[in-house]
Amino acid sequence: MSSASPDPAVPRTRNLFCILNARSLPYAGFGIQSLFAHSRERLVLTLITDDDADKAEITAALQEMPTPDAHRWLVYSKHEADERAARSFSGYPNLLQFRHGHPCWRKVTDPLLFAAPGSEMVILDPDLYFPNYFSFEPTPPQGLLLMWQPPSCLLPDEVVERAFSNGIPLAHHVDIGVAQLHNSLDLGWLDQLIATLGGDGIPRAMHVEAIIWAALAMKMGGGYLDPKQWVCYRYQQWKHLALKLGVKGATLLRLQSFHDAKCFHAGGMAKWWLTDMRKERPFPPPRTLTGSRQGKPFEELTAQAQHADRRLKRLARRLGYYRLMRS
Repeated sequence: MSSASPDPAVPRTRNLFCILNARSLPYAGFGIQSLFAHSRERLVLTLITDDDADKAEITAALQEMPTPDAHRWLVYSKHEADERAARSFSGYPNLLQFRHGHPCWRKVTDPLLFAAPGSEMVILDPDLYFPNYFSFEPTPPQGLLLMWQPPSCLLPDEVVERAFSNGIPLAHHVDIGVAQLHNSLDLGWLDQLIATLGGDGIPRAMHVEAIIWAALAMKMGGGYLDPKQWVCYRYQQWKHLALKLGVKGATLLRLQSFHDAKCFHAGGMAKWWLTDMRKERPFPPPRTLTGSRQGKPFEELTAQAQHADRRLKRLARRLGYYRLMRS
């Protein structure tokens, strides 16, 4: 993989954070390698993992990875994050408890523990790929940037309904592959949000994280990253049917254009297809995409839209669609 030197016109350092465990290295390692090779900005990547064994395995993998001199990385265990949380979240019992729910929820809480107060945080999923030379978008001083993906990944329904019944606005079409904000969150508000959504009774479902980000989006303002450059893989119905008929996932993924993409979020099974695709043939040569494009403001998810979507899915379930796709 060819590497980019940091662009002299973009001298600043970007502070990145990623929550992952060692089991994600087969795809996350490829994503991190593309990040380091193609970024035109200087990067400090903080990786927060689970136990000491994960920390050692991830550290060993990064030590073997080609890393341009302009970039730095650090790896911390959950134990080290726990020690910081005991200090930083003292007085916020719901935040402290929330960290020990689903591992994905720590994407909301743990970057706050390692970023300096008021500093930038670019929070990344481990299943990202950066196909072109690029720079991140400017992080707004007060608001939040998230990726955009229809239709909606706000689950479980009971937590969404609790938000609606308590007058908590939620952004629609949020994807949490990349989040950009500053470490100036109102921790009291966030602690109360978690309590209102159910506190310790919130189901341990990974998509609860998206509900938190959707609430933060409407609280903070900001908007979606340009979906033409910050691309989320969409599992459209024809793709489900193609898989059902025996088409390989890597074959479907080759239909995806990376030409204008700064970042590709290979969610779900697509992250494994990406590694298969990489083995089968080389990716197109990288282009240079360092300019900034403005996305659009957050769109609020209405109760009417949420309920219409659920009615459609209940109908599909009664008709046996999901059973057919799983068989």
